[in-house]
Amino acid sequence: MAEPQVHLTEVDPVWRRICEEAEVAVQDEPLLGGLVHSSLLHHKSLSSALAYRISLKLASAEMSEQILREIADEAFSASPELVVSARTDLVAVYERDAACHRLIQPILYFKGFQAIQAYRVGHWLWKNGRHDLAYFIQMRVSEVFGIDIHPAAQIGRGIMIDHAHSIVIGETAVVGDNVSMLHSVTLGGTGKEDDDRHPKIGNGVLIGAGAKVLGNITVGHCSRIAAGSVVLQDIPPMKTVAGVPARIVGEAGCSQPSVTMDQLLRDNFQ
Repeated sequence: MAEPQVHLTEVDPVWRRICEEAEVAVQDEPLLGGLVHSSLLHHKSLSSALAYRISLKLASAEMSEQILREIADEAFSASPELVVSARTDLVAVYERDAACHRLIQPILYFKGFQAIQAYRVGHWLWKNGRHDLAYFIQMRVSEVFGIDIHPAAQIGRGIMIDHAHSIVIGETAVVGDNVSMLHSVTLGGTGKEDDDRHPKIGNGVLIGAGAKVLGNITVGHCSRIAAGSVVLQDIPPMKTVAGVPARIVGEAGCSQPSVTMDQLLRDNFQ
């Protein structure tokens, strides 16, 4: 006797909520029906929807949507942790971005979330020795979203990039879990050295808009980097730094700055 089929929406509360929100969106704005159906409601899982969305956004005359979708489908199928990371990123954006009121928003509209998921496919290609294809994904993400992430960079889960314009993350950079950053952040090198030359960002770090973190330095967990700062030295855990060059101006102010998204210094100045 054949086993009964179980639709994923019955066992996956996140995907079920996404589908429910999508139905409401179509009712509220019928003109978006084609977009919402093709991007969400025609799919049986988050991984399928992400593969479609990534391929649609990155397709060009150089590489078709069909080929890119096959690549993304292969990555999600071979590495289920990519889907886990995507779900964690999605919830992170929903919980931390004051402009995000529904789970469908990052998937459909937010280039920070979309770029990170495309990077994850490129990183999977890189780890599997398919470097040229990974470089192609990097190039298209940069051209389409204005976000340049080297496919060899290591980025954790629960990442929220708000506004996400002009983000640069270098080849040997490491970003921990539950990190939040705003637009125009650079995790870069300081010269032409060809070794481990990029920052290591700990878990729970909040990086303000326009901050530049340069060189093979470590930013301790749950620290805050004020907007416009230039960080050139290691930062201890749970501190706030500001300035050019950045210096410690106080404690982090809370245990999870990347979650609270509180960027005001208040009485942190020493």
